Amino acid sequence: MPARSIRSARPARLTRVAARLPVRGDGCLTIACVADTHSLPHPATAERLAAIAPDAILHAGDIGDSLVIERLATAAQVFAVRGNIDTRSEFPDVVVLDIVDDTVDGGAGPAREPRLRILLTHIAVAGPKLRAEVARMARAEGASLVVCGHSHVPFIGRDRDLTVFNPGSIGPRRFQLPIVLGTIAITPHAVRLAHIDCETGRPWTPP
Repeated sequence: MPARSIRSARPARLTRVAARLPVRGDGCLTIACVADTHSLPHPATAERLAAIAPDAILHAGDIGDSLVIERLATAAQVFAVRGNIDTRSEFPDVVVLDIVDDTVDGGAGPAREPRLRILLTHIAVAGPKLRAEVARMARAEGASLVVCGHSHVPFIGRDRDLTVFNPGSIGPRRFQLPIVLGTIAITPHAVRLAHIDCETGRPWTPP
């Protein structure tokens, strides 16, 4: 899609939601990431989510029918953003999600720095590079991880000192691209990103 069309698909003023997600008592958290369902998520999606057993799900836009979100929410809490095909106002353009540890001091006292801050938005990259406006927004928000969709291309990379994660699409296949979803595994010592083939349930890596 030409850059002019992409820009016109977004409102002049982005809507933003801030949210917090606490880690479990063991200090760990599992997040499933999906994108570009286009009203028709792969039939194995529920089975894959059951195997992952996520604490939360991120949907990086191009949702289509809002029933998609309702069905995902039967597996875990969903944080979703609007894609360029989504016109409903209930989904924001950006979610800034803080992964926090409320187990320290029982959550009492002043707010602690988040373990991880995620910027979730639909269109974030041009090829393997972050779009300049998204990089500026991520830095302004203090995010270190950008989760996005739109291209249907699963991707894990670094650009402008930020980690970029596109989980790929679990919607109708585009060209010869795989149908995949992503996971963010957070432990007290690391954050690990991965892709899972939605059709087979096996780990997916680029050929």
